[in-house]
Amino acid sequence: MRLYIAEKPSVGRELAKCLRGPVTRHDGYLTTQDGVVTWLFGHILRQAEPEEYDPKYKRWRAEDLPIIPAQWKLYVDKDCEKQFGIVKSLIAKADEIVHGGDPDREGQLLVDEVLDYLGNKKPVRRILLNALDETSIKKANAHLRDNKDFFNLKQSALARARADWLIGMNLSRAYTLAARRAGHEGLVLPIGRVKTPTLSLVVRREREIEHFKPVDYYNIKATFQHENGSFTAQWKPKDTMAGLDSENRLIDKSLAETKLRAFSAAPHDGEITAYQKAKKQEPQPLPFSLSTLQVLAGKMYGYAPQLVLDTAQKLYEKKLTTYPRSDCEYLPLNQHGDAAKILSHLSKAGDPELAAWVPAAKPQQKSRAWNDKKISAHHAIIPTTVQADVTKMTEEERNLYHLIGRGYIAQFYPVHTYDQTKVEVTYKDELFTASGRTERDLGWKVMYQSKRRQEADDDDKDDKEEKDDESGKTLPAMKKHDPAIWKRGRIVSRVTKPPVRFTPSSLLAGMKEIHKYVKNPEAKKQLKDVYGIGTEATRATIIDDLIRRKFMKTQGKKKYLVPTPAAYLLVDALPDEMTYPDSTAIWEDKLHSMSEGEGTLEEFLKGQIDFTRTLCQKAYQAEIKVTGENICPRCHKGVLLQRKGRNGLFWGCSNYPKCRMTCNDKNGKPDLEDAKRRLARAPRDMAAGAAGNASPGAAPYRPAQPAAVYRNEERSASVGDEIAALNQLFSAADYEANLAADMASYVPERRQAPSSWSDKPKFSASPMEHLQKEGADAKEKKYLCPRCREGHLRRIQGRNGVFWGCSNYPRCTATFDDEKGRPLL
Repeated sequence: MRLYIAEKPSVGRELAKCLRGPVTRHDGYLTTQDGVVTWLFGHILRQAEPEEYDPKYKRWRAEDLPIIPAQWKLYVDKDCEKQFGIVKSLIAKADEIVHGGDPDREGQLLVDEVLDYLGNKKPVRRILLNALDETSIKKANAHLRDNKDFFNLKQSALARARADWLIGMNLSRAYTLAARRAGHEGLVLPIGRVKTPTLSLVVRREREIEHFKPVDYYNIKATFQHENGSFTAQWKPKDTMAGLDSENRLIDKSLAETKLRAFSAAPHDGEITAYQKAKKQEPQPLPFSLSTLQVLAGKMYGYAPQLVLDTAQKLYEKKLTTYPRSDCEYLPLNQHGDAAKILSHLSKAGDPELAAWVPAAKPQQKSRAWNDKKISAHHAIIPTTVQADVTKMTEEERNLYHLIGRGYIAQFYPVHTYDQTKVEVTYKDELFTASGRTERDLGWKVMYQSKRRQEADDDDKDDKEEKDDESGKTLPAMKKHDPAIWKRGRIVSRVTKPPVRFTPSSLLAGMKEIHKYVKNPEAKKQLKDVYGIGTEATRATIIDDLIRRKFMKTQGKKKYLVPTPAAYLLVDALPDEMTYPDSTAIWEDKLHSMSEGEGTLEEFLKGQIDFTRTLCQKAYQAEIKVTGENICPRCHKGVLLQRKGRNGLFWGCSNYPKCRMTCNDKNGKPDLEDAKRRLARAPRDMAAGAAGNASPGAAPYRPAQPAAVYRNEERSASVGDEIAALNQLFSAADYEANLAADMASYVPERRQAPSSWSDKPKFSASPMEHLQKEGADAKEKKYLCPRCREGHLRRIQGRNGVFWGCSNYPRCTATFDDEKGRPLL
């Protein structure tokens, strides 16, 4: 028996229709003469949660991080148990299995992981369903491939999934705990390998806008007379001239006026010192990948990326367009034979513009899009051979089908040809330039002209007009050394514009063209041809998720993305490794290389584990803006929280154990005056030591002012979602093991004034002078202190026997019993 396993029920049903009938329905599968068709529901298996590896991970503690699974575990999703049982029983009966996952990295993994989970040893073949129309399915079924050919694609998907788990599970805990230590109760900071750099793009763009200072600058436009006609040219100031900014713009208006007066004075003779005229060709635009479709639909119709994906999916499931989650913009040569049929159907689809364009298309023509070398598991999004009727579509479906159809028709139009002209005029030892173009054959552009204004999406009309002046005009015929006479000139005032905020579609474009935003200039070059961060299928979801979790919000008709205060807090807390896309983009490049057979899963994960360890260590030192009513007067990096100890209520610093500040309770509030007096009595060196890692220049104590970093209403809706998404593991009672068992049952300090000088305590300059000397036992350095994670445990001979203490004393006072020469951890 041949068993087909589709990714979802809708694909399974379409596949069964194209096999020899009759088709018989059963619970969870269909039978045909050619075999049995069953299906999954996306990822039917889920990755294990931390507490499923070890129950101790249910409590969030910094000392447990990072959590690195020794062996990765999968569990059947609770909602999919019935279907999993059906698939398992069918696999047991099958002689041959056909893998019917979507033709991409994720689709490869979700069927393979089920086969691996069940220990399948039976032969597996692969069907690549780029479209669900009958012709495409039958063609794909006639050309099955060995599933082993896609092993590298599966490894790449597995590497991505495990890397996301390592980053998400560990850094979300590490930085949420760091935020808790700074007094941000109830806030969960979800951190993702792709999500966090994407949010950082929005935060940095907003800060560029906030700090932007507009600058006025001035151009001089001159009109010259040639024997064949007049033309306009722009003055190009010499870079050695005074009054220019770093961008070579003239910002001194008086100098511009002086120059214009000088230009207007006789003599007026100028000379054409350069004249170039070249025939140019502009090839047809490539058909759409998902990203290019999302970006254009966002510009033209204001559609959010997720809406474009959902609509393209509907068109795919109606068999009207090909697979939507494609990252490819090319077409296989074997699809070219369908051109005449597809064009004919486009002319009858009910779209008057498509119908008007089809007659001029030449089906026999091959554009640069037809290239087998550029094809991977899937190809560009194009119409299928199924006849569409746009009158029965929703508005979104009509618009997307129009774009996809137009992009396909363009492949059968001539290239766009024009003459590009560039002129240089030397006048009074200064340079003026002009450029223009003369259309020869619009070619494919005839379909795009009516939409050009919409597609430009250019908010700066002045810049657009200037650009049109420079390149859109027709220049008279001339040659080098021809005379050019000054006629008149004018000063054109401009103002520099701040960068434009991202919209969902432009942010998605930024994720795809991530090389533009990397920090390292060498990485910028390396990543220019990389596939961006995220995948075609996940980018829209990531943007939507950041909005849903209230880390950014949309604003205005164009839905500009604006970060919320919680986004600033998260981005500011993280090191550059997580907020800049350099590392993530390089990993995506390695994942892509892995899918092509370069690199191994083990090598990739080793790098991810090392990276996770480093960032967990940095989380312990994270600088997070403190919020709350009772900021710690000692370290200024935590807030005082009320606790119940052995002798009643007291207040302790949330930055424990780095800061061990405590004070008594006074009518339900911390007795800060008493704490202030205690700090004043403490010698400077002891106070500094007890303050943990308080900043060297920390401000003296002053009454704390509430410093709300985010509004309650902005986070209340997301907290429940976050806690559910992160397994409801976070609660005040669990926070850092209940502040280390309420500061080891704090006992209020009661001091009596010394009766004489000799009774006063003497503070040693070397508080741990009783420790063994450095180098006594090199082996001891291998025990990293589990409390502060900064010092190492050292073996000490005390008055009551041997014990182990932290080398970071007095900042860390952790001690452990000795057991056969080792610390009892």
